[in-house]
Amino acid sequence: MVGSSETLIKIPANTNGTSTMSSYFRNFRVYKLILLILFMLVLLPLIAHRKLLNPENDVPTSDALRRRPLLDAYEDFSSMRASELKMRIEEMLRIKNTVSIELRELESRRQKLQSDIGQYNQKIEDLKQELLREQTELERLKISVEQAQVAQREAVQRNTPDLALPRTLYPNALPRKMPPISTAISHSCEMHNCFDHSRCSLTSGFPVYLYDPDSYSVLRSGYDIDGFLKTTIKQTLGYNAHIVRDPKLACIYLVLVGEALLENNLIKNNRYAAEEEEHKAIVLPLPEAIDMQRLYRLPFWGGDGRNHVLLNLARRDLNSKGTNVLLNQNTMRAIVVQSSFELSQFRTNYDLIVPPILGPPGGDVWQECSTMVPARRKYLLTFQGELRPLDVAIKSHPLDDFILEHLTDMSKGSTQDKFLLQFQCVPATEQLDENSVVDWALCGTDSSRKSILRESTFALVLPPLEQRVSSTLMLARLYEALRSGAIPVILGADEIRLPYAETIDWRRVAILLPKARITELHFLLRAVQDSDLLLMRRHGRLIWERYLSSVQATVDTIIASLRDRLGIPPRPVPPIVAQSVFNNTFIPLKSDPPVGMDTEPEESLGPIEPPYPSPAFRRNYTILRIQSREAWNEWADPFYMYPQLPFDPVLPSEAKFLGSHMGFRPIGKGSGGAGKEFSEALGGNYPREQFTIIILTYEREQVLMDSLGRLYGLPYLHKVVVVWNSPKPPLDDLRWPDIGVPVAVVRAPRNSLNNRFLPFDVIETEAVLSVDDDAHLRHDEILFGFRVWREHRDRVVGFPGRFHAWDLNTNQNWNYNSNYSCELSMVLTGAAFIHKYYMYLYTYHLPQAIRDKVDEYMNCEDIAMNFLVSHITRQPPVKVTSRWTFRCPGCPVSLSEDDTHFQERHKCINFFTQVFGYTPLLSTQYRADSILFKTRIPHDKQKCFKYI
Repeated sequence: MVGSSETLIKIPANTNGTSTMSSYFRNFRVYKLILLILFMLVLLPLIAHRKLLNPENDVPTSDALRRRPLLDAYEDFSSMRASELKMRIEEMLRIKNTVSIELRELESRRQKLQSDIGQYNQKIEDLKQELLREQTELERLKISVEQAQVAQREAVQRNTPDLALPRTLYPNALPRKMPPISTAISHSCEMHNCFDHSRCSLTSGFPVYLYDPDSYSVLRSGYDIDGFLKTTIKQTLGYNAHIVRDPKLACIYLVLVGEALLENNLIKNNRYAAEEEEHKAIVLPLPEAIDMQRLYRLPFWGGDGRNHVLLNLARRDLNSKGTNVLLNQNTMRAIVVQSSFELSQFRTNYDLIVPPILGPPGGDVWQECSTMVPARRKYLLTFQGELRPLDVAIKSHPLDDFILEHLTDMSKGSTQDKFLLQFQCVPATEQLDENSVVDWALCGTDSSRKSILRESTFALVLPPLEQRVSSTLMLARLYEALRSGAIPVILGADEIRLPYAETIDWRRVAILLPKARITELHFLLRAVQDSDLLLMRRHGRLIWERYLSSVQATVDTIIASLRDRLGIPPRPVPPIVAQSVFNNTFIPLKSDPPVGMDTEPEESLGPIEPPYPSPAFRRNYTILRIQSREAWNEWADPFYMYPQLPFDPVLPSEAKFLGSHMGFRPIGKGSGGAGKEFSEALGGNYPREQFTIIILTYEREQVLMDSLGRLYGLPYLHKVVVVWNSPKPPLDDLRWPDIGVPVAVVRAPRNSLNNRFLPFDVIETEAVLSVDDDAHLRHDEILFGFRVWREHRDRVVGFPGRFHAWDLNTNQNWNYNSNYSCELSMVLTGAAFIHKYYMYLYTYHLPQAIRDKVDEYMNCEDIAMNFLVSHITRQPPVKVTSRWTFRCPGCPVSLSEDDTHFQERHKCINFFTQVFGYTPLLSTQYRADSILFKTRIPHDKQKCFKYI
């Protein structure tokens, strides 16, 4: 019986004891072994079944007794009762639920372990990235320390020994009393023997003193200086930076001696009344109007008039002798400034020829000008004039007689070119008195002459027929021709002198011919190509606007010419003083870096440097000596000294290593290199420098904060200037991020887009990155643009490109186009590098009408800046990378998506074209993209730009 505790064995009755016992024991061992095997076969399945039902041994005993072995599942259920079958089913369901619960727990544990493994792996990657960043930061700091040490050594070399400023010989003293000089000595005056340089130190700033014409009159009784001229001169000189009130400090002394008129002139001189519609009564000054004794008794005359400048300015188109009130007068050592000189009177490189004052006191003068295109106009050559006085015989001038005959025949010749050559006026509106020299009077009115000149490609200018180096009427013709865009053709240019000839290159403005070439005139005029015509017309308008157009321009040019002659640098250009929104100038730097900053590329982009402003005013005493022609004839302003110019010369490559090494940081110390060496120094042809970011914002605080946060750790960044255009100050609880450099928040004078280009004094670098507050730029993109700008310093270098498209419907207007294009002509200043010099020009020299239009539309300031730079340089902008627009998640709908925005920009381009007289924008198919990431270099070398 299997499973009992005992076993009965029946022993047969056999007397053989030994065999019986031996057989018994053998049989007993076999039975025991069989029983043990049977016991194991039954017990082990039961134990296994129990373990499966109670894995944690926590099943109650009552439940264990009710369970059946697993083997019972294979029994025949057909013979079982319903209650037993139900109990079996319930038991199986309990087993299924238990197993499902256990499997879910195991799956949950597995997922938790996988999540933990993933988190630990992420932490490992983050630590690796942090280690890489720290190593990069350490490398940058090492480079920064090395550069700081080099800069310290350079500073010691540069400042040892200190250069002492020169001292004036006569500080705070009036001119010493000297004996008068004779007329003969006066006629031989030059700067070296008649001018006292000791009063004009190089560091003096060229102080100028004006005798008040109301207090110090040098006219005879019954005469007075023209009221308009007197008032205007005093006002315009008041705006000049060189004027001082203390005569002890003055370098030169200005004396206004003309235009002199008789008192009650409408009654006494009505016989000289002109018929010109603009001026109902023109009164001729007389030579005897000047009382020379009054002139000699001026309080600072010093006996001989040294360092005095006599301003004899003609305000209207008068006869050449009537305006020369200083003729045959002993002006001693005083410099004479006037428009009419006889050959015996003019002292070369001493006296100064100026055109008559025919324009307004100041302000915008662009409306007086005509458009520059088309290059060829209705008439090839025009002239309207009449020789006066009428009783002078032409036959006394045989060459001039031949010239007139040839010009008449040329105008009647059979050619497709049209001429308007009129040598008699009906009537001649500009009268000459009986004692005048022979000169060409102007015909018609100013308006009638202007209408003819605007249809003239060239305008003939004939000099007076007697021994004169200049005359008022001749210079008036030159003035009117340049104003209307007619290229002057000056016949007999070798016999006369033109205004400001020491500084202005008239060969770029006019065609200068001797009278002997009259027979070749037509051939020469036809040989001038359209490109040269427009170039000369553009230069002529530039000269006219800058030096001739108004009283302010004339006065400033006279002072600048005398200062340039002495080699004294101009006064510094006045910057815009930045008014901080806060009590302090800069925002205090926070201790924590910004949160949520965009991830930057892995490569090292550059060292973290301490702030390094661009050296300023380094070429004060050389720029107007070496580049005087460029400053007067090409760049926009010789009247002020600028901290830096984008046109500064470049040193030869050897100079960076031999003698002129200070400031240079060549790549690999001169040996070159790939990414690592490339990122350690800017290299290039210019010394090290940094850039300033200027951001214009209006009530978008969070967008601004995000943009500032993205600038954290940007190499070569000197400062960020935030122009706060809103009248509301920033919120008190606004958290400004720490970006590692100062942030200046400047209060704008008013809400204007022109504030983007105000030359604030807190901008201390040449390079300025103008950025919209919602622009997204990566660090490597910014640095790539900065490196490109350093090789194109005189241009706009930036990211979003646009172009001006010709309107095929009207065939006369321009359209603004923002579509993707293979050709562009503008780079928007929402993300562009410009030189600070152009910010001065935009603020001080761009016509006010353009800035007013920007304020009217609250638009187009970027187009205006592109117009200005292309006008100055005649070069297109430089676009970098393939960016065409910018994303701004979280920003409201941009104005640029509104159709009104584009309509306004169409109008801006056409209006700016009217103001400039032409469209200075130039198209370009050039774009700067980095291909340095494609350079084949070893695997252990770093790419120069990995992501551009």
